[in-house]
Amino acid sequence: MSTPHRSPRRRSLSGSALAALLTVVAVCAGDAAARVFPYGSRHRSVNDLGNQFVPFHAHLWDLLHGRARGGLLFNWQSGYGTSFLPDLGTYLTSPLSVLVAVFPRADIDLAVYVVTVLKTAAAAAAMAWLLRTLHRGPWWAAGLLGASYALCGWSVIEASYNPMWLDGLIAFPLLCLTGEWALRGRRMLLAPPVVALCWTANFYTAYMATLGAALVLLVRVVLTREGVRTRAAVIARAAGTTVAGIALAAPVLLPLFLSSGQAYPGWVKEFRPVSWADLFARLLPGTYSFSSPAVFVAAGTLLLVAALPFHRSLPLRDRLWWTGLTVAVALSLQWAPTHLAWHLFATPNGSPYRQTFVLAGIAVIAAWTALEGGLPRLPALAAGTGLLAAAALWARTSTLTTTWGYALFAAGLALAGAAWWALRHRRLVLPAAALLALVLIAQAAATTAFGHRGKLGGLDDYPSWGQGHTARARALAAAEGWPAYRTDPSRPALSGNDPLLLGGEGGSYYSSHTPEVFTRTMVALGAGWTSRGRNVQSIDNPITDAVFAVGARLQPDGSVLRAEVPPLVTTRPPGTAPAYGDSPFANQELLLGARVYEDPLAPGVCRAGTEAYLWAPEYNATARLADGPAFRLNGNAPRNRAALQPMGVSRGASSALVFEAAPPPRWTLSCLDRPRLDAAVAALRATAATSVRVGSSGVRADLPAGSTGTAVLSVPAIAGWTCNDRPASAHLGLVAVPLDPGTTRVACSFRPPGLLPGLSVAAVALALLVITAVRMRGTRRRDGEVPGGSGSVSGPG
Repeated sequence: MSTPHRSPRRRSLSGSALAALLTVVAVCAGDAAARVFPYGSRHRSVNDLGNQFVPFHAHLWDLLHGRARGGLLFNWQSGYGTSFLPDLGTYLTSPLSVLVAVFPRADIDLAVYVVTVLKTAAAAAAMAWLLRTLHRGPWWAAGLLGASYALCGWSVIEASYNPMWLDGLIAFPLLCLTGEWALRGRRMLLAPPVVALCWTANFYTAYMATLGAALVLLVRVVLTREGVRTRAAVIARAAGTTVAGIALAAPVLLPLFLSSGQAYPGWVKEFRPVSWADLFARLLPGTYSFSSPAVFVAAGTLLLVAALPFHRSLPLRDRLWWTGLTVAVALSLQWAPTHLAWHLFATPNGSPYRQTFVLAGIAVIAAWTALEGGLPRLPALAAGTGLLAAAALWARTSTLTTTWGYALFAAGLALAGAAWWALRHRRLVLPAAALLALVLIAQAAATTAFGHRGKLGGLDDYPSWGQGHTARARALAAAEGWPAYRTDPSRPALSGNDPLLLGGEGGSYYSSHTPEVFTRTMVALGAGWTSRGRNVQSIDNPITDAVFAVGARLQPDGSVLRAEVPPLVTTRPPGTAPAYGDSPFANQELLLGARVYEDPLAPGVCRAGTEAYLWAPEYNATARLADGPAFRLNGNAPRNRAALQPMGVSRGASSALVFEAAPPPRWTLSCLDRPRLDAAVAALRATAATSVRVGSSGVRADLPAGSTGTAVLSVPAIAGWTCNDRPASAHLGLVAVPLDPGTTRVACSFRPPGLLPGLSVAAVALALLVITAVRMRGTRRRDGEVPGGSGSVSGPG
């Protein structure tokens, strides 16, 4: 079945190229069939793709083009200033992410789509290369199996809208490759950088991929090496290169881990395994669910895996180990202790089966192993078909199955079986291989399209960049005044990260690293949230605008509301440390340092001329003043919390508060006296910094002579701030500097916690690698060998 006149390296390259090509064709065909962006009018940016990943890639575009507020360490645009290195390491450190820079910024959705497709294709190519490295076999078969891996159900349904998870899809075959190098005692200097690349690109899925690669190596060691010392030496080499690689990634990993510990706690959920009917249903094409493992791989691959135990041309030992590993990993998905082990011992928010790609990869390796002894004979294919038919029959009680999914599965299985049987005849190799490719493309494209239907029907979706985005971005740019004041994109928002997507330096922020101190501070001041506190919204309120130096706020009609506000650094008089209470109105006054609200004259009625503000965090309906427009409050606890809502200027009794639904158990109406606020802002401006200079991760300010008390930087007091050569203090959740007598300057800088230790760990690891390289070079010279070639990547010899 191989092509004798081609070199092994060329056949490996051909297999990788074929895998990448088939993957691109299948993904694009499925997207086109679903008529989603960029092939149709339907939005592709569902859930976190539109809410997080597109905006973060837009910020990366700004960084690469020198237009961002902040740098690699700090992000001035989100959450009134937050650490950026953890977000960079979580979402953007894939080498392919930088390709967004070659697209126009207005095409950021297209840029993210292209990067997503390229990541999937890269995973296919990497798997095909790995297969050819494990043992000889037809290059086109490696290409088909590599594409089957990259087009597994987990990839096209779940990871396609979580692009950073696709880095784990790439990492698994690469980490298996480093294990193979350890097995053969080769490329020991190249392995650590490869491991570092995988862990830097996305540590979360790289962790899972590392566990999977370790299991693959264990089976390879048992099957190919004899003796405890020999096997232990292989394991030690693999462990050493893996630890060294992770150490090289420490400058990103340590800040990221520490930031995760300081983030607002997410949804705590107890793991409950799905039924076996649902598990077997996900073997079929055309199924959709985020709560069950999408283990689908193409019928041709599944048939080889199912036929493996019955393939008598292979040694029984090989069949037992690879079949056992596949079954064991499948069972580990369903057992709570191993489930936790796969997920860093914490059940994740959302999909609880994020490790499914490892099972797909191991299944593909098992399928490739089935070809090591030649093509399975008819009895093995028949037995494998029977196993898959039994699994499909078991799945009939699952609500996830569909009639056309069963039809696609049955047709694909029949055609794949015929193709694998036909490949025994030399004249039929080309048409049989083409038939397998067509089955692969058809099933993967159909699953992709079906996944889009499920996501668009059940998840929030966000519009691709259009005229509305352009209009808002231009309005924000025209109002820009940083660092004299902030410009906030405000609400209603197009995404959870509008400051990154559209511009400005706003209060909204959505990330896995949203700091707890930021969420709690903003909630104390009346902010709303979604995603159980990880997606904090900006507050449309003149008092918080004053204390956060928001001098321009985008309005729903596209206009910009401007205000005279204090600079980023203000001072507060000496006194005891204040603390927030239960009322957001009182908390705002405490942070401002003045009384500006008054109670209603009667329940639900503010004095004429004052501005009414409603706080009803659990209310999920509209409310209005009797003579004013209705406003929607989105308080669906615990997922959503309604923001403190401006209701308009009161005209007295005719402006009584009206709830369109049953009033919530907890609500407060308070009335803002604008002249009092103007006086309070003027007082803050009078004692504020006389000049403020902002760098990529620091602030310098000059204070009036004789300043006393506390200087307050209008930035959340997250860990990592140092001011005047001391760790920063906090004032009601903001960065603060106690002022010594005669202090007239404040210099604050931010460094992510863990960065210096991470750099130290990486430096030690790099030094050890250099020493090892020098020693290896000396050994080669003493042995009379010509150095060179040790760092190259090659396929099987």
